[in-house]
Amino acid sequence: MKLRKLHQDFLRFIGNYVLYILIQTLCKTLRIQSAGNDSIKSLLKEKKEFVIAFWHGTMVIPWFAHRNLKLLAIISKSKDGDLLSKILRKWNYKVVRGSSSKGGNIALQIMIDHAKHECPVAITPDGPRGPNFKMKAGAVITAKKSGVPLVLVGVGCKSKRKLHSWDNFEVPFPFSKVQLVYSEPILIGKNLSYDETSKMILQCEEKLNELQKKAQTFSD
Repeated sequence: MKLRKLHQDFLRFIGNYVLYILIQTLCKTLRIQSAGNDSIKSLLKEKKEFVIAFWHGTMVIPWFAHRNLKLLAIISKSKDGDLLSKILRKWNYKVVRGSSSKGGNIALQIMIDHAKHECPVAITPDGPRGPNFKMKAGAVITAKKSGVPLVLVGVGCKSKRKLHSWDNFEVPFPFSKVQLVYSEPILIGKNLSYDETSKMILQCEEKLNELQKKAQTFSD
Protein backbone atom coordinates (compact mmCIF):
# COMPACT_ATOMS: atom_id res chain seq x y z
CA MET A 1 0.00 0.00 0.00
CA LYS A 2 2.85 2.40 0.84
CA LEU A 3 4.51 1.67 -2.50
CA ARG A 4 1.23 2.33 -4.35
CA LYS A 5 0.76 5.63 -2.51
CA LEU A 6 4.32 6.69 -3.35
CA HIS A 7 3.66 5.85 -6.99
CA GLN A 8 0.42 7.87 -7.00
CA ASP A 9 2.09 10.82 -5.27
CA PHE A 10 4.92 10.74 -7.82
CA LEU A 11 2.51 10.70 -10.78
CA ARG A 12 0.49 13.54 -9.24
CA PHE A 13 3.67 15.57 -8.74
CA ILE A 14 4.74 15.02 -12.35
CA GLY A 15 1.24 15.87 -13.61
CA ASN A 16 1.10 19.09 -11.59
CA TYR A 17 4.57 20.12 -12.72
CA VAL A 18 3.80 19.51 -16.40
CA LEU A 19 0.51 21.41 -16.13
CA TYR A 20 2.28 24.37 -14.51
CA ILE A 21 4.83 24.45 -17.34
CA LEU A 22 2.04 24.34 -19.93
CA ILE A 23 0.09 27.17 -18.25
CA GLN A 24 3.21 29.27 -17.75
CA THR A 25 4.26 28.81 -21.38
CA LEU A 26 0.76 29.59 -22.66
CA CYS A 27 0.42 32.76 -20.60
CA LYS A 28 3.81 34.07 -21.74
CA THR A 29 2.59 33.99 -25.35
CA LEU A 30 -0.41 36.22 -24.62
CA ARG A 31 -0.41 39.82 -25.82
CA ILE A 32 -1.74 41.56 -22.70
CA GLN A 33 -2.82 45.19 -22.78
CA SER A 34 -4.10 47.15 -19.78
CA ALA A 35 -6.42 50.13 -19.47
CA GLY A 36 -6.92 52.17 -16.33
CA ASN A 37 -4.18 50.44 -14.35
CA ASP A 38 -2.51 53.72 -13.32
CA SER A 39 -4.46 53.50 -10.07
CA ILE A 40 -2.85 50.14 -9.26
CA LYS A 41 0.58 51.51 -10.14
CA SER A 42 0.02 54.52 -7.86
CA LEU A 43 -1.12 52.36 -4.96
CA LEU A 44 1.89 50.08 -5.35
CA LYS A 45 4.29 53.03 -5.66
CA GLU A 46 2.88 54.56 -2.49
CA LYS A 47 3.01 51.13 -0.81
CA LYS A 48 -0.71 51.25 -0.06
CA GLU A 49 -2.73 48.06 0.26
CA PHE A 50 -5.87 47.30 -1.75
CA VAL A 51 -8.27 44.54 -2.73
CA ILE A 52 -8.40 43.46 -6.38
CA ALA A 53 -11.28 41.38 -7.76
CA PHE A 54 -11.98 39.60 -11.06
CA TRP A 55 -14.48 36.94 -12.11
CA HIS A 56 -13.70 33.27 -11.49
CA GLY A 57 -14.10 32.16 -15.11
CA THR A 58 -11.50 34.67 -16.33
CA MET A 59 -8.95 34.16 -13.56
CA VAL A 60 -6.02 32.55 -15.41
CA ILE A 61 -4.96 35.79 -17.08
CA PRO A 62 -5.22 38.21 -14.11
CA TRP A 63 -3.54 35.67 -11.80
CA PHE A 64 -0.67 35.56 -14.29
CA ALA A 65 -0.63 39.31 -14.98
CA HIS A 66 -0.31 40.18 -11.27
CA ARG A 67 2.06 37.34 -10.41
CA ASN A 68 4.95 39.48 -9.17
CA LEU A 69 2.97 41.88 -6.97
CA LYS A 70 3.18 39.59 -3.92
CA LEU A 71 -0.57 39.51 -3.37
CA LEU A 72 -2.53 37.35 -0.98
CA ALA A 73 -4.80 34.92 -2.85
CA ILE A 74 -7.89 33.35 -1.32
CA ILE A 75 -8.38 29.87 -2.82
CA SER A 76 -11.10 27.31 -2.12
CA LYS A 77 -10.47 24.06 -0.21
CA SER A 78 -11.21 21.89 -3.22
CA LYS A 79 -9.12 19.57 -5.38
CA ASP A 80 -9.05 22.23 -8.10
CA GLY A 81 -8.00 24.68 -5.41
CA ASP A 82 -5.09 22.39 -4.49
CA LEU A 83 -3.69 22.66 -8.00
CA LEU A 84 -4.33 26.40 -8.31
CA SER A 85 -2.64 27.01 -4.96
CA LYS A 86 0.53 25.29 -6.16
CA ILE A 87 0.61 27.38 -9.32
CA LEU A 88 -0.01 30.64 -7.47
CA ARG A 89 2.76 29.95 -4.99
CA LYS A 90 5.12 29.58 -7.96
CA TRP A 91 3.79 32.94 -9.16
CA ASN A 92 4.81 34.61 -5.86
CA TYR A 93 1.36 34.71 -4.25
CA LYS A 94 0.77 34.09 -0.59
CA VAL A 95 -2.09 31.60 -0.53
CA VAL A 96 -4.82 31.18 2.08
CA ARG A 97 -7.33 28.36 1.70
CA GLY A 98 -11.00 29.08 2.33
CA SER A 99 -14.24 30.18 0.69
CA SER A 100 -17.78 31.24 1.43
CA SER A 101 -18.67 27.57 2.02
CA LYS A 102 -15.59 26.19 3.80
CA GLY A 103 -13.35 28.10 6.17
CA GLY A 104 -15.07 31.32 5.18
CA ASN A 105 -14.99 33.27 8.44
CA ILE A 106 -11.34 32.45 9.09
CA ALA A 107 -10.34 33.24 5.51
CA LEU A 108 -12.25 36.54 5.60
CA GLN A 109 -10.49 37.64 8.79
CA ILE A 110 -7.11 36.72 7.30
CA MET A 111 -7.90 38.78 4.19
CA ILE A 112 -8.91 41.76 6.33
CA ASP A 113 -5.75 41.53 8.44
CA HIS A 114 -3.50 41.29 5.39
CA ALA A 115 -5.22 44.11 3.54
CA LYS A 116 -4.93 46.30 6.62
CA HIS A 117 -1.33 45.54 7.62
CA GLU A 118 0.62 43.34 5.19
CA CYS A 119 -0.16 43.11 1.47
CA PRO A 120 -2.84 43.59 -1.20
CA VAL A 121 -5.48 40.89 -1.55
CA ALA A 122 -6.80 39.23 -4.73
CA ILE A 123 -10.16 37.45 -4.85
CA THR A 124 -12.62 35.96 -7.34
CA PRO A 125 -15.88 37.23 -5.82
CA ASP A 126 -18.19 34.74 -7.54
CA GLY A 127 -16.12 31.68 -6.60
CA PRO A 128 -15.77 28.89 -5.87
CA ARG A 129 -19.26 27.69 -6.88
CA GLY A 130 -21.06 30.66 -8.36
CA PRO A 131 -23.49 31.76 -9.57
CA ASN A 132 -21.40 33.13 -12.41
CA PHE A 133 -20.88 36.92 -12.45
CA LYS A 134 -22.72 37.30 -9.12
CA MET A 135 -20.65 39.03 -6.47
CA LYS A 136 -20.51 37.57 -3.00
CA ALA A 137 -19.69 39.74 -0.02
CA GLY A 138 -16.02 38.87 0.57
CA ALA A 139 -14.28 41.48 -1.58
CA VAL A 140 -16.47 44.38 -0.42
CA ILE A 141 -16.40 43.33 3.25
CA THR A 142 -12.61 42.98 3.17
CA ALA A 143 -12.21 46.46 1.67
CA LYS A 144 -14.77 47.90 4.10
CA LYS A 145 -13.32 46.47 7.30
CA SER A 146 -9.68 47.03 6.33
CA GLY A 147 -10.25 50.56 5.08
CA VAL A 148 -8.44 49.98 1.76
CA PRO A 149 -9.76 50.61 -1.77
CA LEU A 150 -11.33 47.95 -3.96
CA VAL A 151 -10.16 47.70 -7.59
CA LEU A 152 -12.23 45.70 -10.09
CA VAL A 153 -10.75 44.16 -13.24
CA GLY A 154 -12.57 43.13 -16.39
CA VAL A 155 -10.78 40.53 -18.51
CA GLY A 156 -11.20 40.10 -22.26
CA CYS A 157 -9.52 37.45 -24.40
CA LYS A 158 -10.03 37.64 -28.16
CA SER A 159 -9.35 33.96 -28.91
CA LYS A 160 -10.35 31.43 -26.28
CA ARG A 161 -12.23 28.26 -25.49
CA LYS A 162 -15.03 28.26 -22.93
CA LEU A 163 -15.38 25.13 -20.87
CA HIS A 164 -18.74 23.60 -19.89
CA SER A 165 -18.43 24.55 -16.22
CA TRP A 166 -20.55 26.68 -13.92
CA ASP A 167 -18.29 29.69 -14.58
CA ASN A 168 -17.79 29.06 -18.34
CA PHE A 169 -14.09 28.90 -17.54
CA GLU A 170 -12.03 30.58 -20.26
CA VAL A 171 -8.85 29.00 -21.64
CA PRO A 172 -6.99 31.47 -23.88
CA PHE A 173 -5.47 30.32 -27.14
CA PRO A 174 -1.73 30.86 -27.56
CA PHE A 175 -0.73 34.35 -28.76
CA SER A 176 -4.24 35.68 -28.21
CA LYS A 177 -4.83 39.39 -27.66
CA VAL A 178 -5.92 40.15 -24.09
CA GLN A 179 -7.32 43.28 -22.46
CA LEU A 180 -7.45 44.05 -18.75
CA VAL A 181 -9.70 46.99 -17.85
CA TYR A 182 -9.38 48.39 -14.31
CA SER A 183 -11.82 50.46 -12.28
CA GLU A 184 -10.83 53.50 -10.32
CA PRO A 185 -10.21 52.63 -6.63
CA ILE A 186 -13.55 52.23 -4.86
CA LEU A 187 -13.68 53.27 -1.22
CA ILE A 188 -16.18 51.38 0.95
CA GLY A 189 -17.28 53.39 3.98
CA LYS A 190 -16.56 51.63 7.27
CA ASN A 191 -19.80 52.91 8.79
CA LEU A 192 -22.14 51.64 6.08
CA SER A 193 -25.17 49.81 7.41
CA TYR A 194 -25.98 46.22 6.41
CA ASP A 195 -28.46 47.43 3.78
CA GLU A 196 -26.03 50.04 2.45
CA THR A 197 -23.28 47.43 2.25
CA SER A 198 -25.60 45.06 0.38
CA LYS A 199 -26.37 47.86 -2.08
CA MET A 200 -22.66 48.52 -2.53
CA ILE A 201 -22.06 44.83 -3.33
CA LEU A 202 -24.68 45.02 -6.09
CA GLN A 203 -23.15 48.23 -7.43
CA CYS A 204 -19.69 46.63 -7.54
CA GLU A 205 -21.17 43.59 -9.29
CA GLU A 206 -22.71 45.83 -11.94
CA LYS A 207 -19.46 47.75 -12.33
CA LEU A 208 -17.39 44.59 -12.72
CA ASN A 209 -19.80 43.28 -15.36
CA GLU A 210 -19.52 46.61 -17.20
CA LEU A 211 -15.73 46.33 -17.13
CA GLN A 212 -15.99 42.74 -18.34
CA LYS A 213 -18.05 43.80 -21.36
CA LYS A 214 -15.66 46.66 -22.10
CA ALA A 215 -12.64 44.35 -21.90
CA GLN A 216 -14.26 41.99 -24.41
CA THR A 217 -14.55 44.74 -27.05
CA PHE A 218 -11.56 44.54 -29.35
CA SER A 219 -10.60 46.91 -32.16
CA ASP A 220 -8.93 45.29 -35.17
